[in-house]
Amino acid sequence: MVKRYGRVTAMDHADFDLYPGEILAVIGDNGAGKSSLIRALSGALVPDDGEILMDGQPVRFGSPLDAQKAGIETVHQSLALSPSLSIADNMFLGREIRRSGVMGSVFRMLDRPAMQKVARDKLTELGLMTVQSINQPVETLSGGQRQGVAVARAAAFGSRVVIMDEPTAALGVKESRRVLELILEVRRRGLPIVLISHNMPHVFEIADRIHIHRLGRRLCVIDPKAHTMSDAVAYMTGAKLPEEQLAA
Repeated sequence: MVKRYGRVTAMDHADFDLYPGEILAVIGDNGAGKSSLIRALSGALVPDDGEILMDGQPVRFGSPLDAQKAGIETVHQSLALSPSLSIADNMFLGREIRRSGVMGSVFRMLDRPAMQKVARDKLTELGLMTVQSINQPVETLSGGQRQGVAVARAAAFGSRVVIMDEPTAALGVKESRRVLELILEVRRRGLPIVLISHNMPHVFEIADRIHIHRLGRRLCVIDPKAHTMSDAVAYMTGAKLPEEQLAA
């Protein structure tokens, strides 16, 4: 894919692939083009050139809603939660369930019991029902619990891919560990995950493959079992070239 902003090339014929049921980490230095790549995959950015294929079929996302309809959910670093709303309301933000019949179609009344049940079930599936009430405001939750709500929402509606942008960036050690367990739980449910992170120990602990982005394009994809964190940093910064490029 290609994306230019005037004279600045954010994506320079960037390649990307994701396999079923894997955790693919995307790493790169600041300004490498990771954000542009992920925004294109989540529908927040339309590339100038190139194409996106899902199961071999070309798709085009004009907005994040298009990506959501295709089954791609994104957990942003900002979490995109409304602090004053309840956990259940945040889970269904923009996708509220309306009551059946005239009350829902004409008066547009929400089916709150149905939303609360689904939210409670999804949180229970991921082992997150440590909150006092599904109706408590999100602003009363800890950072890790808020991250859990965002992950649960993505897992509930993401039928094809879940993208997570720096999910542990603002969390402590204990809460970060819980989020990593959540990511593994989502993967066990069969959903492939794209993990954007600067935390190398976390990346090497849970990723199946590591996509290294540099200067607007994919430099290489490495196996965390066959490479070290020092190798990854050297590739990211340009201090070292991948073996396949040296051979070429």
